[in-house]
Amino acid sequence: MTMQNSAVEADRALKSKHRAMWAQGDYPSLAAEVIPELGPVLVEACGVRPGLRVLDVGAGSGNAAIPAALAGADVVASDLTPELFEAGRRVAEKQGAHLTWQEADAEALPFGDAEFDIVLSCVGVMFAPHHQQAADELVRVCRPGGTIGLLSWTPQGFIGRMFAAMKPYAPPPPPGAQPPPLWGDEDHVRALLGDRVTDISAERRTVRIDRFATPEMFRDYFKERYGPTISVYKNIAGEPDRAAALDGALVDLARDADQGSGSGSGGTVLEWEYLLFTARRAG
Repeated sequence: MTMQNSAVEADRALKSKHRAMWAQGDYPSLAAEVIPELGPVLVEACGVRPGLRVLDVGAGSGNAAIPAALAGADVVASDLTPELFEAGRRVAEKQGAHLTWQEADAEALPFGDAEFDIVLSCVGVMFAPHHQQAADELVRVCRPGGTIGLLSWTPQGFIGRMFAAMKPYAPPPPPGAQPPPLWGDEDHVRALLGDRVTDISAERRTVRIDRFATPEMFRDYFKERYGPTISVYKNIAGEPDRAAALDGALVDLARDADQGSGSGSGGTVLEWEYLLFTARRAG
């Protein structure tokens, strides 16, 4: 019993840390300014339409949940970090979208079995530390014949490479935690879902990012707004040499990936790769 209690406390502490990580910075503005088109892409791929009940897992400020609601569905936007909901509510009200916002752990969703017609996540559930638990919950709350839709950064793509660049400066992951970009690997997601899904569609796509004038502007924007990047810099606070090395690594990453040089764009142009994955829950 003591070991079980210790495991529960450790998980609670880990989730509290994750919640705090995403509450810092300003992820809602990043999602709105840098990747606003990703939510609608996932909503379209999942076939969201009026009359369907939709759950967005790791919804953040509603990048996918709000477009799903505007498509006429009955939507619940769930996230471990409810601090992100305030910005989402403002956007939803401005756009005339009606949906429910609910705090929820992706690894222990507070919903009934087979409660939703569509369960989706746009660069959200991928950050739950225990992938199999999260995948099991996605399947559990989706009705047989319903759709599971995921949009996740790939390990080989820009954001996957960014996490690899930050890893040497981050604290060691807790036991059992897996890297978020693995959700962008088709084989990994197929293994997580197993024979509980059919009619799988998996496509690697890219989103063009051209809002940063220089690689340095990209780095500084993420240092200010993106929770995981902020947390890594906090881990090396007081170590100026390591902070400078990470500064350089992020700039080098953006410079290496920049497709704007010589294109006449006048700024840094990046292509961020993601996996668009949809499947039906088997009956």
